[in-house]
Amino acid sequence: MAPALSRTLGASSAAGLRPSPSRGLLPGAHMLLPQGRGASRRARGVRWDLGKKGRGRPVGVRCDAAVAEKTAGEEEEEALAGEKFEYQAEVSRLMDLIVHSLYSHKEVFLRELVSNASDALDKLRFLSVTDPSMLSDGAEMEIRIKPDPDAGTITITDSGIGMTKDELKDCLGTIAQSGTSKFLKALKENKEIGADNGLIGQFGVGFYSAFLVAEKVVVSTKSPKADKQYVWEGEADSSSYLIKEETDPEKMLTRGTHITLFLRDDDKYEFADPARIQGLVKNYSQFVSFPIFTWQEKSRTVEVEEEEESKEGEEASEAVKEKKKKTITEKYWDWELANETKPIWMRNPKEVKKTEYNEFYKKTFNEFLDPLAHAHFTTEGEVEFRSILYIPGMAPLSNEEIMNPKTKNIRLYVKRVFISDDFDGELFPRYLSFVKGVVDSNDLPLNVSREILQESRIVRIMRKRLVRKTFDMIQEIAEKDEKEDYKKFWESFGKFLKLGCIEDTGNQKHLAPLLRFHSSKTETDLISLDQYVENMPDSQKAIYYIATDSLQSAKTAPFLEKLVQKDIEVLYLIEPIDEVAIQNLQTYKEKKFVDISKEDLGLGDEDEDKEKESNQEYTLLCDWIKQQLGDKVAKVQISKRLSSSPCVIVSGKFGWSANMERLMKAQTLGDTSSLEFMRGRRIFEINPDHPIVKDLSAACKNEPESTEAKRAVELLYETALISSGYTPESPAELGGKIYEMMTIALGGRWGRSAADDTKASASETNAEVDSSEGTTMEVVEPSEVRTESDPWKD
Repeated sequence: MAPALSRTLGASSAAGLRPSPSRGLLPGAHMLLPQGRGASRRARGVRWDLGKKGRGRPVGVRCDAAVAEKTAGEEEEEALAGEKFEYQAEVSRLMDLIVHSLYSHKEVFLRELVSNASDALDKLRFLSVTDPSMLSDGAEMEIRIKPDPDAGTITITDSGIGMTKDELKDCLGTIAQSGTSKFLKALKENKEIGADNGLIGQFGVGFYSAFLVAEKVVVSTKSPKADKQYVWEGEADSSSYLIKEETDPEKMLTRGTHITLFLRDDDKYEFADPARIQGLVKNYSQFVSFPIFTWQEKSRTVEVEEEEESKEGEEASEAVKEKKKKTITEKYWDWELANETKPIWMRNPKEVKKTEYNEFYKKTFNEFLDPLAHAHFTTEGEVEFRSILYIPGMAPLSNEEIMNPKTKNIRLYVKRVFISDDFDGELFPRYLSFVKGVVDSNDLPLNVSREILQESRIVRIMRKRLVRKTFDMIQEIAEKDEKEDYKKFWESFGKFLKLGCIEDTGNQKHLAPLLRFHSSKTETDLISLDQYVENMPDSQKAIYYIATDSLQSAKTAPFLEKLVQKDIEVLYLIEPIDEVAIQNLQTYKEKKFVDISKEDLGLGDEDEDKEKESNQEYTLLCDWIKQQLGDKVAKVQISKRLSSSPCVIVSGKFGWSANMERLMKAQTLGDTSSLEFMRGRRIFEINPDHPIVKDLSAACKNEPESTEAKRAVELLYETALISSGYTPESPAELGGKIYEMMTIALGGRWGRSAADDTKASASETNAEVDSSEGTTMEVVEPSEVRTESDPWKD
């Protein structure tokens, strides 16, 4: 393994700093004593080495008395066992930092160690360009991982650059020391060679993540630069480590590094499982550029011969044994390639076929439909990353995944190593949560938590560019000659874009051209705002719309009458989110959005003289109707928007529309106290050309106290409530009034007999008498009720 092995100290290494009773130690000094195999010897004296400056330097502890008592035999035994060294860092503090800040899941240890192995192979490949002798042994450049459930171990072997004894001390003995970062620094200083930015482990604490799951780690390594092979041993419960020379011929390596993790009892059953290891490699290291093999149990069918004796009746000595073959399934263990899928985002987009993009999409995101569109791009400059984004072929089937910012649709990689797919809006806003893809950055660190990513300036820049690229991709679908593709997209994800108009004001100029609506001129097809503006006459200064609960109610709304008559197009907003989205847009291409169901509707061609004359003529009628309705309406006025309907109710300019009021009432957790405040005032508009209004005008002048006229006004108002989209306060009372009016209108029209009227009147009279006299009725229990034909009657 390369010097890059030093990357992270594990979660449980801090457990090694447990106290041991020692005489003569300063308070707390026993916390730094080794607790490994040498713990049997109790120290009698301690010498503290603070260095020249004292403060700010690591503290070394040496037990002089214990050393003095060693016999010659013990010294010889320790020489064979290896040389012991102290870690050159304050272990306990770094352990706490790693456990609580750097890693959220234990499983990342395998990602870190595989990344180090990949670095070791990369270094060897780079150095072999100038020194081909490093590859003279002919070993394949690969990584092999072998879990052993019985022994509770995991071994990770690579055929990379390996390490010398000094490199073992520098890289594995100094926590948070990165051999890869040193290697890169040396390359940058040598301008003739240049720097290899394909290396992964530049952050210095990844190797020690092994102690998250292991109680002991053994590293055996052989460098092409050295003749000998060395072994590094470290325990989670020790503040020191051991380096010795490898003498076992069976453990000799041609080149590279062999790491053995002795798993903790709590982690053996999970991480010694071959299937679990295979899954972790596919998840985190699937796109590492070197082949990764894992030791897996497999099965195969083989044919075997079975012996069968001949027919009965023949003597056994003369029986001819017939050979018959049968097929059985046998289990065996073998190496299996775990990273078969290649990272197509590292290739030139011109060299990748559409079928390859689709296959990668289906395999990575477990989809069965081809995507509607994809975008493969590389961003350079302030932040560099590669990405492939996809628009899915259909919306999520589960309602929980709709508008969910925590969908695992974006997979973030660093140097082809998977980091996370658990984001809460850091890379994509909520309204674009349906977009799927991969993002591979060279600028982000490998071993940081999602909380650190949230504050990263690099992530903010990446988010901005990813969102912009997504808009371009959707716009390309909209501009295609094949209109069915965008129609399919809009049916699946149109609500998402409308939500973006509400939540992302900074990108409204990119979102607005993508919106589609039904309109009064294109009821079957959808039109864009650009098409609406192009179809507008020069005299039209606004974009008109009406919000309702369905397309049919929008078509028949009385607000449309005058606009349709004048050939003015009106947008139909029939989904609950539509009205809020349009109100947040406010304008499009300097054209204001105007709700035709609100007051002060100006169509631009009003005749002021005629309007003034109508107002004067019907002023008395308006005042009389307002007097009858009282506080139900704010005012009564002549309408500019009606041509065939007698009246309509419009909402105030700054209040809720009828559609919004309906939506607010339907909210499960809605605030009913705000309903009265935001509902705004209602304005009763009448059509002076309608016969009903003319009849009421005559009644107002001739019989202002007429009961029938007053009841007609109330019925007219409540009917207008329904036709305008409002809900009447008492539907039953309204129904009674309609029945009464129907009785008057239909009375005797089809020859109803006088006898029927007399009978109906008699029934009503009897009912009134019974109710007025208060007759006491005898209550008969069900058991006492018997008919004449009752067979059980006595």
